[in-house]
Amino acid sequence: MDIALLIKAAIMGVVEGLTEFLPISSTGHLILAGSLLDFTGEKAKVFEIAIQTGAMFSVMWEYRARLLRTVMGITHDPVAQRFALNVLIAFMPAVVLGLSFGAVIKANLFRPVPVAMAFIVGGLIILAVEYRHRKRYGEMDLAGKRHARVETVDDMSYLDALKVGLLQCLALIPGTSRSGATIIGGLVLGLSRKAATEFSFYLGIPTLMGAGAYSVWKQRELLRWEDLPMFAVGTVTAFFAALLCIRWLIRYVSTHDFVPFAWYRIVFGVVVLATAWSGVVTWAA
Repeated sequence: MDIALLIKAAIMGVVEGLTEFLPISSTGHLILAGSLLDFTGEKAKVFEIAIQTGAMFSVMWEYRARLLRTVMGITHDPVAQRFALNVLIAFMPAVVLGLSFGAVIKANLFRPVPVAMAFIVGGLIILAVEYRHRKRYGEMDLAGKRHARVETVDDMSYLDALKVGLLQCLALIPGTSRSGATIIGGLVLGLSRKAATEFSFYLGIPTLMGAGAYSVWKQRELLRWEDLPMFAVGTVTAFFAALLCIRWLIRYVSTHDFVPFAWYRIVFGVVVLATAWSGVVTWAA
């Protein structure tokens, strides 16, 4: 058993868990962390996608009561039926576009410099959205309760779900952030911060677990039984790190905006580009 490899897997799992639900791109951070740790190659790409399942298990655990009510009421409860259908509707665009363009995107954009550029662009978009939000509604009530068109996840229409699903497709570009696209996009569509954040959590369950299962199955010839401890360590550490992040984020969005994350993205992206162009860090693909 390669202890050094397991330590790298644990670090990658923590990075995944802490960044999956924040608008800062978990995929981008994994690519950059993998480059620094010399954890690269085709098997590493499969690992990075597969351990997202650990983060999704944390959502399922944290919201287990809601998910259980949905399963139990799917045949007779209109609220459960609409919630499940909204998640399905929002999930489908990523399936179609992911299967159509996923291989091309992975071959051309899963590299540190494109990721860094996406970090900066995404940060600027968040700043623009938050500026518009604050100019329109003022400093009061950051949770959006007084002005949101959609207060809770259960208030979302099928069209709202489809629009959020289309916005999620932007995250096919590494560095964009699935959470950022769905949460910030949700604010633009009129969702409250809490509704946009929670729906992003729920939408991640089929999206990321499906992507993980598909990636492992498609690249199964690269994998060996001896890789199981590495995947297990990464998945478990991602679970616990993500659980902490979810609980913190729900409290955070009740009284704060996403401007700090925007500046973090911009600064981080600039640092990566500067170190790449100056040769201080040799970023590996």
